[in-house]
Amino acid sequence: MKDYKLIEGTFSDQEAKDILKNFFESKINFHEMRNFSSEERFGHKDTMAVKRIPELKQACKDILEIVQQAKLGNKRLLINASVLISILEE
Repeated sequence: MKDYKLIEGTFSDQEAKDILKNFFESKINFHEMRNFSSEERFGHKDTMAVKRIPELKQACKDILEIVQQAKLGNKRLLINASVLISILEE
């Protein structure tokens, strides 16, 4: 297993909003395109993409609320995010 740091540091509310919103929008867009591709190629929705889109939208909404709380309190945000990659034996 390998661990790669994706985000690490302290950020202003605006920096955090930009970083996190862009990240979640990118993931949502990925799943929307995956679902669109499945519908065009196979005539049915991609069940994983359909499941993930609302989950990601809710997570983004929740995170932006935390960012807003930091803004109102004139606080900075500590953000740490990693990507863990493993090769699966099947």
